[in-house]
Amino acid sequence: MGILELLLLAVGLAMDAFAVSLCKGLRMRKINWPQGFIIALSFGIFQAGMPIIGWSLGLQFKQFITPIDHWIAFFLLAIIGGKMLYDSLTEDPTCPVVAADKLNLKELLLLSIATSIDALAVGITLAFLKTDIILAISLIGSVTFILSLLAILIGNYYGNRLQSKAGILGGGVLILIGGKILLSHLGIIGF
Repeated sequence: MGILELLLLAVGLAMDAFAVSLCKGLRMRKINWPQGFIIALSFGIFQAGMPIIGWSLGLQFKQFITPIDHWIAFFLLAIIGGKMLYDSLTEDPTCPVVAADKLNLKELLLLSIATSIDALAVGITLAFLKTDIILAISLIGSVTFILSLLAILIGNYYGNRLQSKAGILGGGVLILIGGKILLSHLGIIGF
C-alpha cells in the first residue's frame, strides 16, 4: 500500500472515533481542552495499537493465506465498510445531549476499544499486503487523534448533524480500498 492509500485507510478507520468524538463535543457545555486531548489521544492510541495486534496475527498465518490474501483483504474491508455504512444509515443518529463535565475513563476505555476493533482486522490485511507497519500505525494513530480532536470542536459547535455522514464516508472509503486491492491483484487496474 502506498502512502495515499494508507492515509485514506487511516481516515476510513478514524470515522467511528470521529462520530463518537462529535457526541463527546456535543456533551461539553464549552470546549474542555484537557478532556478533548485525552479523548483524542485515547482513540489515536487504540486505533494505532489494534493494527499491530492484527498484523502480528497475520504474520503467523501468512504462509497459509498468501494465495488468497487479496480476497481476504477485500472481504475484511468490504465487511467492515459495509457494517459502518449499515450502522450509519439505520441507527438513531442522535447523541445523548446530557452535558458531561467529568470524563468517565471507564467509558472512554470501552469506546476506544469499540471504535478500534475494525483496525484489528485491518492489521491482518496489512500483514498480507507487506505494508510498512510503522508507517501505517503512525498515520492511523495521528489521523485518528487529529480527526477526533477536530470532531470534538465540531460537535461542540454544530451538534450531532454530522455523525451519520462520518460513518457513511468511512464505510465507503474502506469498501473502495478493498475493491482497489482486489482489482489490482487480479490485474484489472494497475495503480
